[in-house]
Amino acid sequence: MKFPLVYDATTSRQDFVRLLPMATGTTEYEEIDGIFRGKGWTVHLIQIPPLEIGMVRLERHRIEIEFDGLDADTQDRFMQRFTSHYQRGGG
Repeated sequence: MKFPLVYDATTSRQDFVRLLPMATGTTEYEEIDGIFRGKGWTVHLIQIPPLEIGMVRLERHRIEIEFDGLDADTQDRFMQRFTSHYQRGGG
């Protein structure tokens, strides 16, 4: 299955960081200035303008994922897990 490696997510930074260990399956990663690096993967979390619906403002981020040294099957499993933990409202 082909997953996008760049997408926009309506999530707060705090919520993203809270879910990251479950989404990646590991607590062994480092973060420097919104760049999260684990074994074979890097996730860039970039704040973008909020989604505004009337008086409601929802925090948004662009998520960019890169892989290094992981085969296609491992990348696919990573993305299945990652996207399932950040999916809201059925997609």
